[in-house]
Amino acid sequence: MLTRGAKHLRARATGTYCIPIGIVRKSYGIAIGEETVGNKADVWQGTLALMVLKTLETMGPLHGYGIARRIEQTSGDLLSLNYGTLYPALLKLEQEGYIKSSWGASENNRRAKYYELTKAGRTQVKKEAADWEQTTAILARFLSPAEEG
Repeated sequence: MLTRGAKHLRARATGTYCIPIGIVRKSYGIAIGEETVGNKADVWQGTLALMVLKTLETMGPLHGYGIARRIEQTSGDLLSLNYGTLYPALLKLEQEGYIKSSWGASENNRRAKYYELTKAGRTQVKKEAADWEQTTAILARFLSPAEEG
């Protein structure tokens, strides 16, 4: 029998995105609800890429730490990013051609890798945003069902 962590690693290795919510929630940040630590919620699978792309679309080129801080700030500090999740997501987005990176100096004059959207990334952020808007509209129908007459 596999532990939750082992199931998650097996799912990641096989490339599947159908990971049970409980595992996703525990693997991508800090759990929600009764398991919340410090009142910070998880970044759910599938939302991190969109948040990264939207952040870069809004802010322009940023280094990884800046992306993480901006996502946390935009969430009203309700999200907490795990860097073990953020950097692989950045690498995946770069491999898919949605972002590109280059080395530069940070505000502290330290060497940092900066990420920016590509043309394909600008197209992808619009597509993903539309997909999430449709998904949340569908969920809203279930959460607030209209009275049937």
